Parts: sequence; structure tokens; C-alpha cells
Amino acid sequence: MLDDAFTRENVIAVSFSEDANAYEALSRLKELDANSEVGVRGAAVVARDDDGKTVTKDQFGEDSVEGTATGGLVGLLIGVLGGPLGVIVGGATGVLVGSLFDEDDADQTESALADISKSIRVGQTGLLAELSEESPVAIDAVMANLGGTRLRRSAADVQAEVAAAEEAQREAKQKAREELRDARLKTHKEEIDAKMADLKAKLHRNKTPATS
Repeated sequence: MLDDAFTRENVIAVSFSEDANAYEALSRLKELDANSEVGVRGAAVVARDDDGKTVTKDQFGEDSVEGTATGGLVGLLIGVLGGPLGVIVGGATGVLVGSLFDEDDADQTESALADISKSIRVGQTGLLAELSEESPVAIDAVMANLGGTRLRRSAADVQAEVAAAEEAQREAKQKAREELRDARLKTHKEEIDAKMADLKAKLHRNKTPATS
């Protein structure tokens, strides 16, 4: 979803040069929610470790953002972005493969998750939020005042890609288990074949008559 194709249900990702501004932005979101200017379903101040893991620093909203099993969309998003595969969406089919989002990556496939991941860079503190808004004015004004670089994507797009990412991670884990099992069985069979060959060789030697 392009920023000029505004929808009421959105996910925003905001990056800040100053960590304190991310926490201030979360406080301002709480105020906007209390004043019914926006409806915040879930929001979190997050940071990216050197290894790419996304860490939750603070949170707010109707839905818990903790974990990927019971949390809201923001929690699921954090889990996917910091997951073992990372995520990149390839092609119109929505197939996801393990990769990090390199800025110089030749693949320019449009993806809400890719855009969000790029906006929360390693070593930066940012804000992720799922919200309902009648217009972008209130959010954009607050984030601009705090020096934040705001990205807005349709919640529906993010939900669809998160679901695809979760499925891709499950399939990848299953494939890895199958490959490990096949490798183990192959090794076991090779060991058995070697032992059988050795046994046959011994039997052959025992049956060979001694020469006088």
C-alpha cells in the first residue's frame, strides 16, 4: 500500500535518531488513544540487536505484543521480523524465503514486511503500532514533531504477509527436520552396508580352501 492510498486500519513503523523520542512517541500515542483521536490496538518501542533480533523495550495497547502465539498483530510482526529466517517476500505468490533485507538487494519486490524491516535498522530504536485512524494528520504531526521517519502500511497487507511468513517458517522447519532424518538414515544405511560387505568378505575367506 502506498502512503497516498490511505486506509483506516494501519500499521506504522517509525524510526528515530534519538532513543528517547521513541518512548515519547509511545506516550503521545497513549494520549491520542485516550482522546479518541486514534484507536491503538497495540504499540511497542523496539530495538534491533547486532544479530538482527528485534527486542521489545516498552509496549501499550489493547492487545499484548508479547510473543507470537497469543499476542496481537504487533507481537506477531515482532516475532516474524526477529525470527530465525528473517523474511523477504518474493513475487506475487507471496512465497517467503530466508534472507535479510539488504538495501542494495536487487530484488525490489513490493512488500509491507520488507518495508517495515528496513525502517527498523540494526542499532536503532523505533516504534511499531497497529491503529485505527480517520486520517493520517494526527499521527504524522506527532511523529514529525519528534523527528521520526514514519512508514504507514495497511494492516490487512501486514496481516496477510505475517500469516504467510509464519507458514513459511513452519514449512522450513519441517523441511529441515526431514533433511536431517534422511541424512541420518543414509548414514545408518551406509554403515550397515559397510558391515555387511565386511561380513561377506570374512565368510568368503573362511570358505576358501587352504592350499597345501
